[in-house]
Amino acid sequence: MSDRLLERYTGRKPAPDTEFDSVSDAGGSEDLGAFGWLRGPRERAVMLELRKKDGSIFAIAYGFIDRMQFDPTEGITLRSGQSAIRIKGRGLNAEIRPQVRLFQGLTRHRVSWVQEADATMRVHAAKNAVLVDAIEC
Repeated sequence: MSDRLLERYTGRKPAPDTEFDSVSDAGGSEDLGAFGWLRGPRERAVMLELRKKDGSIFAIAYGFIDRMQFDPTEGITLRSGQSAIRIKGRGLNAEIRPQVRLFQGLTRHRVSWVQEADATMRVHAAKNAVLVDAIEC
């Protein structure tokens, strides 16, 4: 009964009984294919994981990112001191559903991870889907 009340009055479902559920990873990040989006409206990521198709992962604290830039021809550039991280691909600022865009999510610390597309992802991706071709660290 209390679970239904929570959902009815707050619009939030109770936490699953297990650590992971089918559409999220630890911490409540929704898998949108190319990136993870924090579902709670007040949730903010402390770090951003950059997942390469070879399995390696690089993470940077949002607090160390000085500047972010989106250029439709160049992609997204994250600057941290003298370093630059480039995210290249297609649809990087496309609205995949109301108020959900990769670049917008990065600027608001709502994106917990970004994933390079492997061959399988490229084949199955819709034409209007966000697709990350390369992450250059």
